[in-house]
Amino acid sequence: MILPTKHIKQDRSLIGVGAEILLLLDNSKTISSLWNRFQKRIESIEGTGEISFDWFILSLDLLYALDTIDYQRGRVWRNKQ
Repeated sequence: MILPTKHIKQDRSLIGVGAEILLLLDNSKTISSLWNRFQKRIESIEGTGEISFDWFILSLDLLYALDTIDYQRGRVWRNKQ
C-alpha cells in the first residue's frame, strides 16, 4: 500500500502518488486546488489509472507523517529541509 508491490504499481502506491503531489507543490495551495491540479496531471500521464480522492488524502497523510509537507489555515505546502 505505501510502497509498490507485485500487486500495486508504483504510480498507485501511496509513495508514488505522494511524489506526484510534491511535484505540484511549488508554493502553498488549498487542498481543492491541489486536487484539481493533481487530477489534470494524472490524466496527462499515459497508463495511469484514476486515483480516488481518498487515496489522494492518504498520500497527503503519509507526506505529513514524514514531515515533508505542512498544513495550516486551509493551505498545504512543502517543508524546506
